[in-house]
Amino acid sequence: MSGDPRACGVLLHPTALPGTRACGSFGAAARDWIDLLAAEGVGVWQLLPLAPTDGTGSPYSSPSGSALNPWLIDADDLVADGLLTPADRDALPSGPEDHLDPAVAGERSAAIAAALARGWAGQPPERRAAFDRWEQRQRFWLVDHCRFMVIRRLQGGRPWWEWPEPLARRQAPALRALVDAQSQALQEEALLQWQLQVQWGRLQERAHRQGVRLVGDLPFYVAHDSADVWSHRRLFSLKAGGGLVEQSGVPPDYFSATGQLWGTPVYRWWVHRLTGFRWWLQRLQRQLELMDLLRLDHFRALEAYWSVPGADATAEHGSWRPSPGGALLGRLRSRCRRQGRLLPGDRLPLIAEDLGVITPAVEALRDRFALPGMKILQFAFDGNDDNPYLPANYSGSRWVVYTGTHDNATSLGWWRDLDDGARGRVAAVVGGEVRAPSWQLLEVALASSADLAVVPLQDLLELGDEARFNTPGTINGNWSWRLSRPVSALAGPLQGFGAMAARYGRGRGAAAGAGAGAGGG
Repeated sequence: MSGDPRACGVLLHPTALPGTRACGSFGAAARDWIDLLAAEGVGVWQLLPLAPTDGTGSPYSSPSGSALNPWLIDADDLVADGLLTPADRDALPSGPEDHLDPAVAGERSAAIAAALARGWAGQPPERRAAFDRWEQRQRFWLVDHCRFMVIRRLQGGRPWWEWPEPLARRQAPALRALVDAQSQALQEEALLQWQLQVQWGRLQERAHRQGVRLVGDLPFYVAHDSADVWSHRRLFSLKAGGGLVEQSGVPPDYFSATGQLWGTPVYRWWVHRLTGFRWWLQRLQRQLELMDLLRLDHFRALEAYWSVPGADATAEHGSWRPSPGGALLGRLRSRCRRQGRLLPGDRLPLIAEDLGVITPAVEALRDRFALPGMKILQFAFDGNDDNPYLPANYSGSRWVVYTGTHDNATSLGWWRDLDDGARGRVAAVVGGEVRAPSWQLLEVALASSADLAVVPLQDLLELGDEARFNTPGTINGNWSWRLSRPVSALAGPLQGFGAMAARYGRGRGAAAGAGAGAGGG
């Protein structure tokens, strides 16, 4: 990454944006946020997956990996575009503005979808033609997504392997009957996804005009109960009835005596190889059309994955199996080269989430494709001089350094839980008394050799764990935090961040090249 501009960014998921009922949106607050980042020379906005969430609100276990989360649709923009009437908007279910309310957010997006379909016949021909063109381009995922979501509602939310067999097995007569009987509902789903894409596309254009790069996030596995698995069963380790033959997870370690069991099907990699990785390449291309850079979650599974028998209740009795990650990334690089999507130096626009116990083989795969890895400063203070998360131990600049991520405590919450020994080690690294742990940790990140330094918005605002976004291994109270002030009220913290970043050769003047700076090389 030598020669690339050093960059800085903020991690903020759009569900947490203020100003709308029940959930943040792709509307005015998102535009204001991009404008504010650009004004202060902050060149990167990092987001979590934009996919629909599971029942706990997690975007990492989505019922449809290529769709966009319908909660993020902005009603005011639809009114301005003439797709909804003011009466449609005013009749939407109301909800709180101080936290995400999944139930109300779901009701609102369903009501918006119904209103879009009701008014569709009155839309001008050019708009209808634009929708038809978009629908054709997205057929590889859109048709099955719409069918899956409609059937799921008709079946009371039951997982697909519990549906009537003709639907679970996607028998052609059953699918034709569905299309005939549910044409209105299928159109609602498609129109909703189209307008989500339109609104997100406008945000992309706005960000690019102002030199702000968008960093997305792709889960490695897809949910068992998802349109992806239902429509591509042979690509996954499944029984004839849809149950799991092998499932994903990670082995026992210092933090868990039984490991972590994720319950998603592992890939039948031999089938993916036979198809030239077509499904994977379409999936990655879809996400790279939405983002400038993509963090690949659980990157280590591209080298080898932990496979657990499908009936097991813990991850203890799994085994490591090889993955064809090198072949897949090679195919992706060839495709991106043909499409002009590679970063300078023939580099893939990916970031490797390489946290945890990483083997030399995983590091070799990451480095073979010059992908930046991740460093989390909250992990740096265990007292070991060779701790790989200490900035003094970073080798080169091909890294993305974070104070913490969406899965960590806020830096203030983390600091409050440290013992005296760890606090002393933090003080030694920051070079003095710790009075503002969030900002002092941020300064350590900005001063590091990493090409990109990212801070969660909660740390810029010096918030405690009341603002924590997710606690892994728990299902209650996650993903619901929202910003409680207008975006304009963030001008002070963002200005301070931009000024501090500039002192370390980041931010203003480097923003236009932030995508390249994060991309590796």
